[in-house]
Amino acid sequence: MAILPEKVIKAWDLHEGPPVFVTVKKDGTPNAIYATCVSRYDKETFLVANNYFSKTMDNISSGSKGSLLFITKEGDSYQVKGTVEYYQDGAYFENMKTWNPVKHPGHGVAVIRVEEVYSGAEKLSPDNTVK
Repeated sequence: MAILPEKVIKAWDLHEGPPVFVTVKKDGTPNAIYATCVSRYDKETFLVANNYFSKTMDNISSGSKGSLLFITKEGDSYQVKGTVEYYQDGAYFENMKTWNPVKHPGHGVAVIRVEEVYSGAEKLSPDNTVK
């Protein structure tokens, strides 16, 4: 697991619009969705509420890794890649229930464990330097 660079934590706080959450089928077919209900849990983890997952849930169930792409108000883009786990109870699920709008079902929560972070095409290390 990797730690998010401070630059990316600050960028997340300034992100604009819904991030894009990408998973992949076993045959390599990507699936991208606008994920309107996403939160940074800590310096290593993002949570995505499962309000209406279908293909995304199939991909997660088959062991897909995931990617979260977001843009800041200034137009800077960031991508977080990592392992995806899924929970329907426990601490991550309970946390999601505190910020997921009541109008959405919140069936479960996809947990993205950060492994790689990019600013545009440049891979970032935890100390904000380009690798």
